[in-house]
Amino acid sequence: MDALPELDDVLSRSHVVSVPLTTRFRVVQHREAVLLDGPAGWSEFAPFLEYSDAEASTWLAAALDFGWRESRAPALRQSIPVNATLPAVPLDQIAGVLSRFGDCRTVKIKVAEPGESLADDVARVRETRRLIGAAGRIRLDANGAWNLDEAEHAVRELEQFDLEYVEQPCASVPELAELRRRIHRIDVLVAADESVRKAADPLAVARAEAADLLVIKAAPLGGVDRALRIVAEAGLPAVVSSALDTSVGHAMGAALAARLPSLEFDCGLGTGALLADDIANPRIVPVNGAIGVGRASLDADALTRLSAPADRTAWWRERLTRCHAVLATAPR
Repeated sequence: MDALPELDDVLSRSHVVSVPLTTRFRVVQHREAVLLDGPAGWSEFAPFLEYSDAEASTWLAAALDFGWRESRAPALRQSIPVNATLPAVPLDQIAGVLSRFGDCRTVKIKVAEPGESLADDVARVRETRRLIGAAGRIRLDANGAWNLDEAEHAVRELEQFDLEYVEQPCASVPELAELRRRIHRIDVLVAADESVRKAADPLAVARAEAADLLVIKAAPLGGVDRALRIVAEAGLPAVVSSALDTSVGHAMGAALAARLPSLEFDCGLGTGALLADDIANPRIVPVNGAIGVGRASLDADALTRLSAPADRTAWWRERLTRCHAVLATAPR
C-alpha cells in the first residue's frame, strides 16, 4: 500500500453490514463486515471478531490497498474455477448445501470440528463422495485441530475417498513437516493455510518443506500484491481462498487469483453461496463452477437492508479506528 488514507476519509466511506448465512458456519450465523467505498472501488474489512487489533490491522491494510488503488500486476484470466464448501452439517443436509454451489467439481469439507468425531467426518466424506461421484474432487480442511498422531490416523482413514489434499491438518509447521514425511507414500497432498496467513513468517512453511501447496487469502496477507510476492518467494502452487466474505471480499480474492502466474487448483472463492443475502448486484457466486473477475457493484437497497445495528456499527468503527492507528505507527 502507498500512503495511508486519512482516518476521517476512511470512516466517511464506511458502511457496516450484517449478512445472514443459510447454515451455521463454525460459530458464525451472521457475517459482519465494514464495506469501504474507496476511490478505486468497493473494498471490505472483515477480520473475525476474536482477532487482535495487530492481526486485524493487516486486514485493514488489504482493504485500503484494494479500495484506494489498482494492483500493479496484470490480470491473466477473467474466470476463476471454485470449489463448494461444506460445513459440518448433518448427512441429510449435505445435498441441500452442495446444491447452492451449482456445478462445482470440487468440494472442500470441514473436518475436526468441535463436538464432531472422526466417525462423523468419515460419514460426511463418504456421503459427499456418493453425491458427487468418482469424477468429483474432495479436499478436507481441519483448521489445525488435529495433533500429529490424530492427523496421520485421520488421513489414513479418509484417503479411501480419493482426497485431493488436506488443508492445515496440524497447527504447527514442524507437525506439518513430520506429517508430510509420514504420509509420503499416500497420494494425499498437505496444504498450509493458517501457517501462512497467521504466521509472523509466512515463508517458514515453504522453507521447512512442510506443505505441497499454500492456501492464501488476500485480506490476512495484507493485500493482492503482497500475497503475490509471498507465493512467488515460496515457490509452491497456491489456492486462493476466502474468509466467508461478501461479494466485495470475493472480488478481492478473484483479483488475486487472476494474477497468479498459474492456477493448478480450484479456488475457495465460492462461499458467497452460503450467504442468505448479499450486498452486490449481481452477487458473486459460482456459475458453472466459476466466478468472474471484476469489482463488485453494490445494491443500494441491500446496503440499507443489511445495515448492522447501531451498537455493532459503533463497535466496528471503533475497531477500524484502532487498526488504523496500528498501521499509522508501523514501519513503512
